[in-house]
Amino acid sequence: MIIFATHFFKCIMISVENVSVYFGGFNLLNNISFTINSKDKIGLIGKNGAGKTTLLKILAKQDSATSGNVIYSTDITPGYLPQQMQFSSTKTVWQEATSAFRQTFKIEKKIDALTKELEKRTDYESESYIQLSQDLAEQTDTYILLGGNNIEEETEKVLTGLGFLSDDFRRKCNEFSGGWRMRIELAKILLQKPDLLLLDEPTNHLDIESIQWIEEYLKKFQGALIVVSHDKAFLDNITNRTIEISLGKIYDYKLPFSKFMVQRQEQIKQQMAAFLNQQKMIAKTEEFIERFRYKATKAVQVQSKIKQLEKLERINVEKRDISSINIKFPPCPHSGKIVIEAKNLTKKFGNHLVLNDIDFVLERGQKVAFIGKNGEGKTTFSRILTGNLEYSGELKIGHQVKIGYFAQNQDEILDENKTVFQTLDDIAVGDIRTKVRDILGAFLFSGEDIDKKVKVLSGGERSRLAIAKLLLEPVNLLILDEPTNHLDIHSKAILKQALQQYDGSFILVSHDRDFLHNLTKKLYEFKNHTIKEYTGDVYDFLHTKKINHLNELNINQKKINEKVKTSKNKHHYEQRKELEKNIRKIKNKISKTEKEIEILEKNISIMTEKMTNPDNATNPEFFKIFQETKKNMEKLMEDWEKLNLELEKIEQKKML
Repeated sequence: MIIFATHFFKCIMISVENVSVYFGGFNLLNNISFTINSKDKIGLIGKNGAGKTTLLKILAKQDSATSGNVIYSTDITPGYLPQQMQFSSTKTVWQEATSAFRQTFKIEKKIDALTKELEKRTDYESESYIQLSQDLAEQTDTYILLGGNNIEEETEKVLTGLGFLSDDFRRKCNEFSGGWRMRIELAKILLQKPDLLLLDEPTNHLDIESIQWIEEYLKKFQGALIVVSHDKAFLDNITNRTIEISLGKIYDYKLPFSKFMVQRQEQIKQQMAAFLNQQKMIAKTEEFIERFRYKATKAVQVQSKIKQLEKLERINVEKRDISSINIKFPPCPHSGKIVIEAKNLTKKFGNHLVLNDIDFVLERGQKVAFIGKNGEGKTTFSRILTGNLEYSGELKIGHQVKIGYFAQNQDEILDENKTVFQTLDDIAVGDIRTKVRDILGAFLFSGEDIDKKVKVLSGGERSRLAIAKLLLEPVNLLILDEPTNHLDIHSKAILKQALQQYDGSFILVSHDRDFLHNLTKKLYEFKNHTIKEYTGDVYDFLHTKKINHLNELNINQKKINEKVKTSKNKHHYEQRKELEKNIRKIKNKISKTEKEIEILEKNISIMTEKMTNPDNATNPEFFKIFQETKKNMEKLMEDWEKLNLELEKIEQKKML
């Protein structure tokens, strides 16, 4: 049930009161209560299936709770980004992004309508004329307050921050992949500037630089935020409060994720101690009941004990300690010293250059990461190394190198007719067979899940199964392309632990900084069709690049485009593009100024005619309005002349 409160404590935006959600007798959320304050930045965490997405949908007014209330203070506007969505649009990226300003555009139309109405009016001293003038002033103030004068700048800033190039702005949304479409939707939500942001796994489709850009954006965001994420670094950088959903209940701390986990582990220890004490008490009580059940002299006491157990609120403890789960990759087959060697490797898709003259060497036992913006060639190079793409140049795979490859579409090559358990059991050999169920459990398959056929699994479940499958195959080179996208924090920890103990070589493509931390000592950045080697950890790289505050992402878009264009005349091309952009802006300003001049000309003409009336000519209020209108007209004419001179200069530059 959703309630809108007319009188609500100023700082509280939403109050969740005794909310429960039931699915077929199962308590997903059980009588939970909490409040969301105006400056809260909340990380919502919990195992997959714990109810995080369900809670977000309830807060976004897309779903209803089985019972309980969600009370909103008046005029709260939520902005909700789902984890999965159907997004299809024939609009351009720019058109779709600027649709976030619908309210602003409506106000702009009201301003135009009021302006036209005032043009027609001649009763300057009437109450209705004065009211129209006041309405126009109020609408203009609202338009400015909503950022109507900065729509282009804001839109360009957000789209660029999320990784779009200026050329992308004119492309249709349906030309982009699902991940990029999610970025467009995210851009719309950020541009709407809602009072409450509800983001469900927003970093899954972003690269490191875009993640850091959105971190900076969210730190400055003036409203409240609730974000579901399995990215520990992301949560630590933007949240000041953590709410965990576990077994239908919530645990709420005013701490970012890492500090929350320290206190939560202590709470779990206390909870476990209470659970064990309760189990001992239950066992003793049940023993008493069984022992004296049929003795008449103890009947009253037995019934009392039975009622005591019936009323007892059972303590549940979620098993979450991964310290006892020590899953390892099988020992690696021996390989030659050089695992991979590429020289002058180039890859084009048609006329589109992706990689140009790449030199790369990987030696036995080396562990490296591929990082960089999406679309720079990381996945392409990975597919070339695994023999899935043609190329030009030289590529040598070392002696007895056996590759285990996890691709982002790895789930598509699993045998759909096998069960989850069979998928692993059929390839497990030796002692690892005894750990198949543990491995599946670590990747969120338990109970009846392990008997499901692969063909009925979701995309995320298939990806997790494909990663689990890699843990059983004896290979000496792992190439993992974004393996953590569908893993929760605990599953990622298990995979990371296994990779840290792996004695072979691996190449890891990832945007997850916390996952990469302490896994590799060498990184390759993919940028401008080539790669650059960095020695050290991912955070050493970020420090070296000085992009913690996204200085690189804030550079002029012209410079970005100059680096990625491959035409011989790219410098002149970019200058021309920039000039065309400025020409469009100036022409729009000229057009707007001309409309305003036209309105004032009509008003002055009408007022000049009225000045022939002695009553008007001697009316100080009328004369004052007349003089101010003429001054405004002179100012607009000056602006118009300056704009035309500026336009003439730029058009001359364009012709050179």
